[in-house]
Amino acid sequence: MNIEPVTQFFMWCTVINVAIYIVWVLFVLLAPDFVHRVQTRWIPISRETFNLVMYSFMGAFKVVIIVFCFVPYLSLVIISD
Repeated sequence: MNIEPVTQFFMWCTVINVAIYIVWVLFVLLAPDFVHRVQTRWIPISRETFNLVMYSFMGAFKVVIIVFCFVPYLSLVIISD
């Protein structure tokens, strides 16, 4: 059985998700007022609650990327060598 396609899948999955995460972090860090203003059009929420939710979701997304994308990729690279 060839595990190269699966390894490539997890590599690209990790790359794409990390890129999305970096864009998300840059938006939140460089334009927090813009992000808050856009989000509060749909759901009225205080700035403190918004910051708490945003940073909580960023932390959770980072853990999901590590657990479901990077660790499988790393384990496949280790077993293929």
